[in-house]
Amino acid sequence: MSDPPVVIWEDEVRELLTYSALVPRLEEALGHFSRRDSAEVIQPVRTTVALQKHRGFLGLMPTYMENLGVLSTKFVCFYNREAGSTLPATQATVVLLDPEYGNVKAVIDGEVITRMRTAAVSAISAKLLMRPEAEVLAILGTGIQALSHYNVFTEMFSFKEVRVWSRSKERAERFRDLVRGPVTLCVSAEEAVRGADAIVTVTRSTEPVLFGRWVKPGAHVAAVGACRPDWRELDDVLMKEAVVYADSREGAMAESGDVILSGAEMFAELGDVINGTKAAHREKTTVFKSLGMGVEDAVSAKLVFDQWKAKHSQP
Repeated sequence: MSDPPVVIWEDEVRELLTYSALVPRLEEALGHFSRRDSAEVIQPVRTTVALQKHRGFLGLMPTYMENLGVLSTKFVCFYNREAGSTLPATQATVVLLDPEYGNVKAVIDGEVITRMRTAAVSAISAKLLMRPEAEVLAILGTGIQALSHYNVFTEMFSFKEVRVWSRSKERAERFRDLVRGPVTLCVSAEEAVRGADAIVTVTRSTEPVLFGRWVKPGAHVAAVGACRPDWRELDDVLMKEAVVYADSREGAMAESGDVILSGAEMFAELGDVINGTKAAHREKTTVFKSLGMGVEDAVSAKLVFDQWKAKHSQP
């Protein structure tokens, strides 16, 4: 008889998961994923089911990492909410299974995992692609993902200024009140990004909010929103002038409107840079298109579960 599955709720995930522990595990996972000659990572492109009545989608993200003995899947509902909606934009649950027996070992709230692993991978892209002397960070968006990106970017890098823009003055002010450091609130996206060294787009927009003519040559952009083939955050000019990286080439070509609709050429995956098989063009304008991957959820969930076991095994 196998033990009943552990249920780990959001508050405990928040307590157990730290960026300092998560980032190196994600770097390792991204490298493993991009080694195409290896069978140690099996991850199909996310399957989505349309929730038309609710303007949303259910995404299924299974992953098997043989080297780590991790079998998992994430169930994530994400929505194109109307402006001012108080409903959540995403809801997620990660299930860990025993790969040998097939039983469920843990059911873990996926909200903290999703926001932290997404922000951590964006920060890894900046670590690899952003110019070392970067001083100004701009964040377009003020939701939960914007907050997680602010937290990890200011933890990992030393910016002299962080600029933030939102379509809603109230949300921008609430964001400023939530963060632990100083921010400059901007009245327009253009004001936020002009002269910025690093730009993060974490919006619900389905049309471009960031335009290439605004972007400083050599800046690094982490584009996190627009995770459907017909949604966009970045315009054609930026996508075609920048060197474009992704977490998954296959995922970006199937799901990213920024890539598909612009016809931009995909240069590399982050894992290729980590593995040393593709260059990190810090001297050029770079775009990292984040779609999110099952391997990111898998290693994050394993870290949470391992930390949970260590905590509860103490006398």
